Amino acid sequence: MATPAAVPKVSAVNILDEGGTKSRPIAFIEEFRTPGRTSEVARGIARTFAEAADSYLQFGGSDRFLTPIINHLGGRKMFEIFPFDIKQMSIALYPNHSAATRNRQAITPTRAVFFHAYERGWGPALKIRNFKEDPPARKKAASHAWLHAFIRQAERDGLPHLAALVMFMSQTAARVSEAIDLRWTEVDLLHRSAILLKTKTSTNSRRVMTDQMVARLYPMQEGADPQDRVFRYTSRHSVNERIKAVCARAEIPYKSSHTCGRHAFANNTLALGVDVKTAMDAGGWKSPGVFLGTYVNPMNAGRMVAERLNRYQYDADL
Repeated sequence: MATPAAVPKVSAVNILDEGGTKSRPIAFIEEFRTPGRTSEVARGIARTFAEAADSYLQFGGSDRFLTPIINHLGGRKMFEIFPFDIKQMSIALYPNHSAATRNRQAITPTRAVFFHAYERGWGPALKIRNFKEDPPARKKAASHAWLHAFIRQAERDGLPHLAALVMFMSQTAARVSEAIDLRWTEVDLLHRSAILLKTKTSTNSRRVMTDQMVARLYPMQEGADPQDRVFRYTSRHSVNERIKAVCARAEIPYKSSHTCGRHAFANNTLALGVDVKTAMDAGGWKSPGVFLGTYVNPMNAGRMVAERLNRYQYDADL
């Protein structure tokens, strides 16, 4: 009886293809050689990117930005795709876009599919590096004085819903898309709260409103249907057009809905002495890096610190 040949240490694997058998060096094969379990790659089964993406979606993965990637890579075997190919695909799909857009809309979804495939033993755990991003330009957030001037002008212009919308965004850190989609069914004036449904992070988020915000909403709610939009606007573009017109009449610098909303919340709450963790939780931020690196841009930071240090006079008696 013949003795089975010992399995050598694998540095290459035979991949079964429609055209026969071909050998290709695959260093990652050792990852799959775990006792009692052999990956599909090691057994000679080659999955395509389209199959991996379909499985990723079936198990709860997000389909956001994935369609053009599947169209580009769908028919290729997972073991035939390398980080260089993914970088080139990102450039081909988004030739005139920033590195941040390529990372968000091409690299991140592709990486997620590859990681899912690796967990199923369908392919390698590729290390796909992001494109180097330029640091975002710091925006000068709307101050309390700017918000005061804007809201008073909007009221003089007969735009109470716009005034309430800007106040809501600046006091809750709601994005303009979340704010204009808010319905009366998600607002609880008695408990001063509003639920933002399916935010950018794909989860519902509860925000607490100020007394003056609630006071503005009470007359707006009278006679409204529960499914009506609270602020009546349906497009963020129309909101920003109205904001620009009001700024011109008030003779104040134009601030976009994001700058007078989410950016204003981050800077104004910290200026009031609220700690970073509390401000992040209240505004729905998950990443301290994003919050501090993108949104927080304190004005007169040196002067503020110096004024606080002035409280301690070292030549005075303790």
